[in-house]
Amino acid sequence: MKLKENSRQGKKLSFGWTAGLTIFGLTLLVTATLAAAQTETVLHSFKAGKDGFQPWAGLTFDSSGNLFGTTTAGGFYGVGTAFEFTPKAGGGWTETVLHTFNNNGRDGYAPLAGLIIDSSGNLFGTTANGGSQGAGTVFELTPKAGGGYAEKILHSFLKITTDGNTPIGGLIIDSAGNLYGTTQNGGRNHYGTVFELSPSTGGTWTETILWNFNNANGANPRAGLVFDSAGNLYGTTEKGGQFNFGAVYELSPSSGGTWAEVVSHNFGGISGDVAYPDASLIFDSSGNLYGTGSYGGSRGGGGVFELTVRPSGTSYTVLYFFNDVNGSDGYNSQSPVIFDSAGNLYGTTSAGGSGTCEQVGVVIGCGAIFKLTPSAGNSWTETLAYSFNFASTGYVQGPESGLISDASGKLYGTTFGGGSLGDGTVFVFKP
Repeated sequence: MKLKENSRQGKKLSFGWTAGLTIFGLTLLVTATLAAAQTETVLHSFKAGKDGFQPWAGLTFDSSGNLFGTTTAGGFYGVGTAFEFTPKAGGGWTETVLHTFNNNGRDGYAPLAGLIIDSSGNLFGTTANGGSQGAGTVFELTPKAGGGYAEKILHSFLKITTDGNTPIGGLIIDSAGNLYGTTQNGGRNHYGTVFELSPSTGGTWTETILWNFNNANGANPRAGLVFDSAGNLYGTTEKGGQFNFGAVYELSPSSGGTWAEVVSHNFGGISGDVAYPDASLIFDSSGNLYGTGSYGGSRGGGGVFELTVRPSGTSYTVLYFFNDVNGSDGYNSQSPVIFDSAGNLYGTTSAGGSGTCEQVGVVIGCGAIFKLTPSAGNSWTETLAYSFNFASTGYVQGPESGLISDASGKLYGTTFGGGSLGDGTVFVFKP
């Protein structure tokens, strides 16, 4: 069995400083691997400088069809941006940098998660670093009457045991306007936390630590959370659990404002299971959970799993194992999956596929978009829908984020590298 870091070809970011990576001379070759009807189009190639670059997170639509997201680097101060893409009437998109993050001891920087939007059009997100204590932030971007956005830091995480630090995952919001998220590190046991931020009169926000991970019940969550219909929270931890390969957990509210945790699955990391889940979970219409493991499995490349949690018991199935050695499959999926209208699952892998990349002298696949189609007997068939192909030298990286869909079924996402300038892209894929 390969070691985890070898399986990722050294591609995992150091979250203490994400802007230090430099990508040179990448050219994105738009090469579909299936029928001609399936096409990938680059909507924007990022450029180091005032533009952001190296987008790690996925995108968000608003009700008008505008796209919002973040970059980990670039902008006026070089440490990341929040951006918007607005569709033009005659085709194409216009980019606007909404906020440039600043490592000035107050603002956060290096956002690794995407943005969410409330009913008033306010944007919320996290930064892995910065803030008053250097441990990351939760921020809000509010539209101004004359145009543009104003940033407000809702919480600066503290490097003490009563608070978490280094929020990697995104946020979710409930009907009362409370925000929920995770921190990769910190907390009472130093293995990360689940937190809630509640708005108060006067514009202040109050943080409550809902859960402290202790390694046995999971450790170091990189992913955000998802609500079920009863108000319970579900998420994944990258490490910890019974076998130290990560866990799926459920948090349920109890009387007195406390929360109780149940570990729904401990990842095994052996031939019959995946390991190291980095992505958030999604629900289907029947309440089943779906997610990805970035490593492990029978072929070493991770896979896609389904988890059913019922009062009568929990059922867990790996739907598909990626193959990291055959050159024709993607592997190392660090992103959530998404359903299309026909019940197929789509997702991305940051490595593998039939494209060619060179990374620190090692030729690897550049990443892929995959499709899982259900069939009788709860079996699933994988199709490699698209392979990214960068002609390059040096450090490159494919899509680390998941996909979102518009009303017509087109899928939108980001790549950390590639594009005409080598600094990452926003793309659309038409199945």
